[in-house]
Amino acid sequence: MSEPRLKNLNLYLQRLGFNAPPAPTLETLRQLQLRHTGAFPFENLTTLSGEPVLIDLPSVEHKALRQGRGGYCYELNNLFLALLQELGFDARGISGRVVMGQPEGAWTARTHRLSLVILDGVRYITDVGFGGMVPTAPLMLDITDEQSTPHEPYRLEQHADGYTLRAKVADEWRPMYIFDLQRQEDIDYTIGNWYVSTHPESSFVKQLMVARTGEGWRRTLNNGSFAIHRIGSESERRQVEEVDELIALLEAEFGIRVPVNARLRQVLKGLIAPKEQA
Repeated sequence: MSEPRLKNLNLYLQRLGFNAPPAPTLETLRQLQLRHTGAFPFENLTTLSGEPVLIDLPSVEHKALRQGRGGYCYELNNLFLALLQELGFDARGISGRVVMGQPEGAWTARTHRLSLVILDGVRYITDVGFGGMVPTAPLMLDITDEQSTPHEPYRLEQHADGYTLRAKVADEWRPMYIFDLQRQEDIDYTIGNWYVSTHPESSFVKQLMVARTGEGWRRTLNNGSFAIHRIGSESERRQVEEVDELIALLEAEFGIRVPVNARLRQVLKGLIAPKEQA
């Protein structure tokens, strides 16, 4: 039997509401994905602090389980894949290109990590690291029908280059990301992570992005704009204008233990009050 990859499996499962390792079933996968997006927030505070984003499994596990943090796709989906494999799921990592907010037909860099899971011969994608529009349920790969989740409906389109994931937002099927099933190695994720966390044109080094899900709601924070989106209701929005207020909000609304330092405070201040930097 191979050595377990996760060093804190019991703690990880407890964070997700399990007292013992669950069986590798579709219902387990659904519960794991839904609970994960609520327990471990999407956030990019490390890139804004100027520190390297470490995506090796021990570093990610320590950050999420011991430091009270979340992360983005290269962290969260790496951790989640290790959990799935530990529980006996047939799962592997794949990657894609984020096109959310881009013109129809856009072809962006390969900078998103997600996972493929095969259960009883049926293929699913699972993703716990896609920010404010993360799917909260696994999605069947080989059907084109609308698929419900605890939040928005999604559907998959197959084309010559792979698949496009779309979400139904305001009665419109908006593209989220394009992906294929090509085998990925650690070096592929290392290159994508390096681009995302260091390239001057990467949105992850230019703005604060935080998201978390809950029963019937999504919370998002983009720089100083905080919103609570409730299914079937108008979104609640407010602007955060002080750094201390922002830090308190990150802790109270997203469960993030903020690693406060002088550089991060200065960066956050500039993002929520850019006019003052002129």
